[in-house]
Amino acid sequence: MTGTTEWPLWEVFVRARRGLTHTHAGSLHAPDAELALHNARDLYTRRSEGVSIWVVPSTAITASSPDEKDPFFEPAGDKPYRHPTFYEIPEGVQHL
Repeated sequence: MTGTTEWPLWEVFVRARRGLTHTHAGSLHAPDAELALHNARDLYTRRSEGVSIWVVPSTAITASSPDEKDPFFEPAGDKPYRHPTFYEIPEGVQHL
């Protein structure tokens, strides 16, 4: 039998309640997706704090580097219309 360090790494995302987004809860090693899902349930939702769990192989995630933050996000800096502070909110509009 292989050791757990040879199993693939899975990233776990949990949604606490309906209507909320999934947030990263942590990582775990498991041989397949089904066991990763069951282990994530046991590890990250012990007190029934979740209604939905996603497990994603770590190798399937592509992320930007924090070291490249400035050059990576620089193109968005010259588009002020993307920021909600650019627009005036009309009177009477609620929940915007």
